[in-house]
Amino acid sequence: MNIHTVLFDLDGTLIDTNELIIESFIHTFQRYGKKIAREEAIEFIGPPLKDTFLQYNPVQAESMMETYREHNKKHHDDYVTAFPNVLKTIDRLYQKNIQLGIVTTKLRGTVGMGLRVTQLDSYFKTVITLDDVACAKPHPEPVIRAMNELGASPESTLMVGDNSHDIEAGKNAAVKTAAVSWSLKDREKLLAYKPTYMLDDMQDLLTITEV
Repeated sequence: MNIHTVLFDLDGTLIDTNELIIESFIHTFQRYGKKIAREEAIEFIGPPLKDTFLQYNPVQAESMMETYREHNKKHHDDYVTAFPNVLKTIDRLYQKNIQLGIVTTKLRGTVGMGLRVTQLDSYFKTVITLDDVACAKPHPEPVIRAMNELGASPESTLMVGDNSHDIEAGKNAAVKTAAVSWSLKDREKLLAYKPTYMLDDMQDLLTITEV
């Protein structure tokens, strides 16, 4: 069956927030007495913030999240850009009546900031954030919720992301999946999760969706 609905992770997939996230993690851990390397910060990209900070310090996890979000928000627009060919591809899919949605582990406020600064804010019929679900990716709930809001079927839906959580969430929701090769998580690591497709350029989606 042809693909009629494409769901996207946001950070690391559509918009390049990598340096912002890395700097926010380094800043937060340093504030709480731990110096982390860039490589360690990269490993924290993807899962919900709470999971990361709970593992490090259950007592201070909440205040660490506040520190992270404060730094992230303050420096947001200095760092965030869309990845190459994202705007062009999203616009083409939109013009061809492909249903588009966002499924992210971020909170709604910063999601809105990212979409606005990259001029992507008018394309998505549904935006599922961490505020909207009981269980984050890799649980299928966010993907299923997005499909329900769009009236989409699993057979004609594709989940696109830069992280193992995105591929697993898509598989758990019985939809097709696509990993992006520009992920900081490394192409080979993502291939190990056996996504349906590997995108080397966002424009590859135009071939996959036949638009």
